[in-house]
Amino acid sequence: MTELLRTTDPVRLSWLIALLADAGIEALVLDTHTSILEGSIGAIPRRLMVDSDDAVRAVRILREAGEA
Repeated sequence: MTELLRTTDPVRLSWLIALLADAGIEALVLDTHTSILEGSIGAIPRRLMVDSDDAVRAVRILREAGEA
């Protein structure tokens, strides 16, 4: 797995997952439960991960969307 980015913005994260899914890339979000446990202060970012085989293409897609 390769980390693409970290963010505390759940709306941005949702949009990025949809963007990658549209390109046929399955994304995984790590640290969701940890982020929820700390409350709603947004101190712990969630990590957006993809399979290592999809990482180069995923980074290109995010760059083209102005996100990386």
